[in-house]
Amino acid sequence: MTDTHTHIYLEEFDTDRDAVMQRALAAGVSHMVLPNVDLSTIEPMYSLHESYRHCTSMAMGLHPTEVKSDWRKQLEQVESHLGDYPFVAVGEVGIDLYWDSTYRREQQEVLAAQVQWAVDRRLALIIHCREGLDDVLAVMRRFKELPTTVMHSFCGTVDDVRRCREVGDFYFGINGIVTFKKSAIPAILPEVGIDRIVLETDSPYLAPVPNRGKRNESSNIPHICHCVAQHLGLSEEEVAAVTDSNAATLFALQL
Repeated sequence: MTDTHTHIYLEEFDTDRDAVMQRALAAGVSHMVLPNVDLSTIEPMYSLHESYRHCTSMAMGLHPTEVKSDWRKQLEQVESHLGDYPFVAVGEVGIDLYWDSTYRREQQEVLAAQVQWAVDRRLALIIHCREGLDDVLAVMRRFKELPTTVMHSFCGTVDDVRRCREVGDFYFGINGIVTFKKSAIPAILPEVGIDRIVLETDSPYLAPVPNRGKRNESSNIPHICHCVAQHLGLSEEEVAAVTDSNAATLFALQL
């Protein structure tokens, strides 16, 4: 199984990172994609990747909640790292208006710049979108050519799935939220279709049932796989195989 979105390099794992990685591998998670957050997370992410090159890949980008008044300088510095490694994506990037909309316009411009990075370098794009789908789609409509894109931690409606597909042929990241008792995600899974689902944890956040409320880990991917299989009437083996294939296509991985 592939965890297409995990932040095991963050400080929440400083005391037991190697054990967390070993638990993931023991649980059948054979590959993990590490998306960047901001300038402070680049070196920790690199360090984890160096230790686990055989089972990790990285994405480089500036998270929308980190877009502030100095966004031009931050963006320039983040872009300067794109030649450091063979990244599999630009991410995670996008629009987040949930906590604060002060830098809404700046988030739009930062997203547009990073979409262009992905287009120019033929990399996938990892989109973070919270209360910002209108803005994300408006930015992406500026481009005649779009990179292969995944809507990370997708929590939208059937109509939102269709709106995304009017813009591009997107993949949709399904994580632990799908296991929550009152989650609306199970209802949209048939609309998304197994051929466009990738599994993710977003560790250390959004741990699935039965570990909800605890620190999330990539070893929880099987719980998400099980839940998706139940709601789509498929076997866990089929969900694991198809979502692995989707991840390999999305990120050009050799799994």
